Amino acid sequence: MDDYEKLLNEAYNKIKKPETSGERFEIPKVEGHFEGKKTILTNFFQIADYLRRNPEHFQKFLLRELATSGQPDGDRMILNNNIPSSKINQKIEQYVKEFVLCRECGKPDTELIKEDRFSFIHCLACGAKHSVRQKI
Repeated sequence: MDDYEKLLNEAYNKIKKPETSGERFEIPKVEGHFEGKKTILTNFFQIADYLRRNPEHFQKFLLRELATSGQPDGDRMILNNNIPSSKINQKIEQYVKEFVLCRECGKPDTELIKEDRFSFIHCLACGAKHSVRQKI
């Protein structure tokens, strides 16, 4: 029996450990560039799709939080100000905490449900239902 445990420990030590933190959900970083006084977000709709949220809802939140105007243009979003990507990424993280992650289990497997005038986050993983604090 000692030989078996010795071989098992040896095999376990040879296995490569994953280099990731173990989280399967990573908040995507915005990609884009400046054109004059405008900021062009090239992966805006990919981020909305990854978060499984309505692009219009996501757009309203970002435009309000960044205090700018903007409009979709094909598969990209045009913001009418020069805004650094660090500030946009910070607002995306804020959006994820408020409208995507479950407050009970912390998983991103949620959906937004509107009942009467109120919006709720319904978690598909644990079944929890929480009201959304902010109104868009």
